[in-house]
Amino acid sequence: MMQSIEANLFAALDIAVMEYTSDCCFRMVGALPDWLIEFYPEAAANQNNLLPGEKFPFLDNFIIDAEEFWHSSQTQPLKSNMWTETDPSGNEYHFEASAFRLNNTKLLLISLVEDAYQEKQFLLQKCRESNLNYDKLVKESQKKEILIHCIVHDLAGQLTAIKCCFDLLSFQNLTPKGIEYLDMGKKQAIKQEMLIRDILNAFSAEVESLEAFTLDPEQAPDALACASEVVETLLPTFTASQMDLRLDPNINLELDWKVVGEKSRLDRVLTNLVENAYRHSPVNSTVTIDLQHEGDFTLISVNDEGPGVPPAMSKNLFKKFSQGRNKVGKAGLGLYFCRITVERWGGRIGYSPRAGGGSQFWFRLPQPGLETQTRS
Repeated sequence: MMQSIEANLFAALDIAVMEYTSDCCFRMVGALPDWLIEFYPEAAANQNNLLPGEKFPFLDNFIIDAEEFWHSSQTQPLKSNMWTETDPSGNEYHFEASAFRLNNTKLLLISLVEDAYQEKQFLLQKCRESNLNYDKLVKESQKKEILIHCIVHDLAGQLTAIKCCFDLLSFQNLTPKGIEYLDMGKKQAIKQEMLIRDILNAFSAEVESLEAFTLDPEQAPDALACASEVVETLLPTFTASQMDLRLDPNINLELDWKVVGEKSRLDRVLTNLVENAYRHSPVNSTVTIDLQHEGDFTLISVNDEGPGVPPAMSKNLFKKFSQGRNKVGKAGLGLYFCRITVERWGGRIGYSPRAGGGSQFWFRLPQPGLETQTRS
């Protein structure tokens, strides 16, 4: 049994210590804390037949759990959650109960936990404020993205008009210097068009990455056909800049090159990678698109003869707003779009330096008709 000094110490710490006797009855051990007298004035006169469950309804269920604990072999004390009580004067108190077993003695401790309660409330309030601030930031970000999206669309319309003017100028009798300036203007317009496309891709990427795609071999996009179309579309741009774009001559044209995905977005992924190679390739160089089968996957790669990517930059290439060495004509969104699209289809995307110099941007996509678990 606890000594007098220990019992009084518990009372000074606002802890009521009771010994379980039988049938939900308890007897007081040591001095009564002041708060207990406020709730249970009868305890001052009779400390041997206390029914704390009648004064603290929260304890009814806890005492049932405590009885099971006292008859079990558990060694760790059983603790309740914090709860609130109101005394006859309308003052609120916050408590926590614990069940202990000391040799053969079954003890119930009721602690006044004002400091712990205040700390918990403080933390909860901080969490609420953080959530509100986060929601506010998300809404502000969404507003800014919508505004930028509208601005970019307006720029796209103006750029189309500028390109039309350039096309009309090409029919005029220009001096050699005028023709040179016209070619420079066309090239800059093409670069701006690529930039605008990258921005629009990124703004729609999160939504489009959730769109449905097919695993049906009959409806799956043909990677070789997509690559051929990209070469046909972008070859004039490469030619105007004295560069070459082609399919690798070793591709086996007799194989089935269908992959999991959706054709229009596969076209955009390939176009982004080829345009990225165009921006970083020197004059008189070649960009090559290669396709290979790797087991149940198809590997598609875009190889260039440019300066390559510094190791410090390579790990951030596919993150949102990441840019290359010289930030040439882009906002760091094209590769980000490629990554989330390819990953949505169960594939992987990456960068590898080429042994003879230059860069290889590649992505692997599963072949259609495979089970989801075969993807990596």
